[in-house]
Amino acid sequence: MNGSRISIAGRAIGAGAPPYIVAELSANHRGDIEQAFRLMTAAKQAGADAIKIQTYTADTITIDHDGPGFTIEGGLWHGRTLYELYQEAFTPWHWHADLFAKARELGITIFSSPFDPTAVDFLEKLDAPAYKVASFEIVDLPLIERMAATGKPLIMSTGMATGEEIGEAVAAARGAGCREIALLHCTSGYPTPPEDSNLAALGALGRYDVVSGLSDHTLGIAVPIGAVALGAAIIEKHVTMRRADGGLDSAFSLEPEELAEMVKACAIVWRAIGQRNHAPAPSEAGNVVLRRSLYVVADIKAGESLTVENIRSIRPGHGLPPKHLAAVLGRRAARDLARGTPLDWPDLAD
Repeated sequence: MNGSRISIAGRAIGAGAPPYIVAELSANHRGDIEQAFRLMTAAKQAGADAIKIQTYTADTITIDHDGPGFTIEGGLWHGRTLYELYQEAFTPWHWHADLFAKARELGITIFSSPFDPTAVDFLEKLDAPAYKVASFEIVDLPLIERMAATGKPLIMSTGMATGEEIGEAVAAARGAGCREIALLHCTSGYPTPPEDSNLAALGALGRYDVVSGLSDHTLGIAVPIGAVALGAAIIEKHVTMRRADGGLDSAFSLEPEELAEMVKACAIVWRAIGQRNHAPAPSEAGNVVLRRSLYVVADIKAGESLTVENIRSIRPGHGLPPKHLAAVLGRRAARDLARGTPLDWPDLAD
């Protein structure tokens, strides 16, 4: 991981800080604010750091039209028009104040992905602590500039983006005044096959001098755990109460118990990463003395030669390191040495 760091609602994210876990509600509220509240509560109990919602309406994100390009082909939503899909999926704007209040009650951070400038203005009135740029919007540089102009931290998903497009988005954000930027590696497949995750690309995000993370749409928790091992400082995952309940995004979402398992596993992996050095760990300290060393394995009289019959490399490790075996063989004993004596330099005659 590089040395970059940002802060959202007082929580440090990036170098030296544990993974920041974002639970994405998306459309899994299924049009019921009480379900949204249940999801928020479950995410908090599972150990997530933040809740993310989306702020748009069908009319702010597309138009009501069924011409070429406006009907989805393939995937979970095959055959549906964009307008129809977003009418079902959107989080009503009149819920937002209550969702923000619920987050304060729970003690969990909440922020959103705005999909047009009016949504940014609306979220500013709610004092959103950060903004998320969805993968499909990373090419909308004016929208990125509008978010960046607020001075709030900006998290951008890179799904489908080329290196050039990512660079343009980062430059636009910085040019508009944003100083705290995170990029989430993302594959915008719903769901994403693990073999399409390309976690190796996480390391390439460091070239932009930003905090890096993962927005994940695979099934299960293996891929995000692997991402933390590779340096991801943020993990974003969709959550649902029960996949069996259905919902537009439920098929690739985690249930609360799975989210809790992921949170714990990511924390364990982060702690396990450690430093780039080779030295005994505290838990190894007691075992160092059990390593091999040079010992007297047959009684030796003073003046006798040390040979392979009376000196060997064995456990434990209180004698000379085994690397000195060749240097001591042929030397004479300075005193009587009993079998089982760890060999040391004063035991050898000049």
